[in-house]
Amino acid sequence: MLKNMPLALLALMISAWSAQAQPVAQSDVQPQEINTPATLVPVADEGKRSLELTAGGQSLSAGFGDWRELTLRGSYGLPRHLLQGEVSLNRRFDKNGAFVGLSDTYTFNEDWFGWAGLGVGDGAFYLPRYRIDMALYRKFLPNRNFVASVGLGYYNAPDGHTDKSVSLGGAYYFEAPWIVEGGVRLNSSNPGSVQTQQQFVAVTYGRDKQDLVSARYGWGGEGYLAIAANTQLVNFNSREASVVWRHWLNPHTGLLVSANRYTNPLYRRSGLNVGVFHDF
Repeated sequence: MLKNMPLALLALMISAWSAQAQPVAQSDVQPQEINTPATLVPVADEGKRSLELTAGGQSLSAGFGDWRELTLRGSYGLPRHLLQGEVSLNRRFDKNGAFVGLSDTYTFNEDWFGWAGLGVGDGAFYLPRYRIDMALYRKFLPNRNFVASVGLGYYNAPDGHTDKSVSLGGAYYFEAPWIVEGGVRLNSSNPGSVQTQQQFVAVTYGRDKQDLVSARYGWGGEGYLAIAANTQLVNFNSREASVVWRHWLNPHTGLLVSANRYTNPLYRRSGLNVGVFHDF
C-alpha cells in the first residue's frame, strides 16, 4: 500500500531536471525547485541518507550560447523529518552563478504531510535573490493512493521583479508500476501585475531499486524571464517536455539520465543531464 512505500523511492523517484519536482516550473531561467517532494509521499525513516551528483548541458538557439550545470543534492532522514539540500553551479547566458537550497518535509500523520523550502542565489541575474516555497499534502482513498496538494511560493529576483504563486496538484498511485500526476499553478508577477497560468501532466513507470522512467509535459504562461542583466521577456507562453530514466546498479547505487526540450517565443533549449546517486 502507499502508506508503506519505502522512503528511498520518495526522495529519488522523480528527479528535478527540466521543470523538476515542483508542480510547475516558475520560469525557464530559474533553478530547480529546491528538492520538493512533488508526488512523493514521505513515511518515517530516520535512517535515510543519500547523495546525488549530476552534470549537464543545454543548447540554446538564437545565439544565446550553451548552458552548463553541476549539482550536488543530499537527503538526511530524522524522525518525522526529511531534510534536503542542494548546491548548484551554473553557467547560463555567458554568466556564472551559484544556487543553494534547503528544505524540510514533515510527516504530521499517516494522512498529512507538509514541505517548506528556502533558496538563495549569488546575484546572477537568472537566479533568485531568494525564494520561499511551501506545500501541504493529503492522502485520500482507502489505500491512501491519491495524494492532493496545495502550495504557495514567493520569488524575489535580482532585477526587482517578484512572483507570488498558488499551485494545486494531484497524483494517483496505481498498483505498481504506474503513477500519474497533474497540476496547475497560478502566478502574479510585479511590476505590472502580470497574471499567468501553467499546467503539467506526468507519468512514471517502474519499480524502486530497479528502474524508474518518468515523462512530463508542461505548458502555459510565464511572467518574467531574464535573458540579460537588464533585459526580460515578459508575459509569454512556453512549453517543455522531459524524460528521466533512473537505473539502480545495486540496492544502494544507481545512474540517471534525463533529456528535455523547452521552447518560448525567443529561443529553443534542449539538453541532457547525467548523474550518479547513492543511498547510505
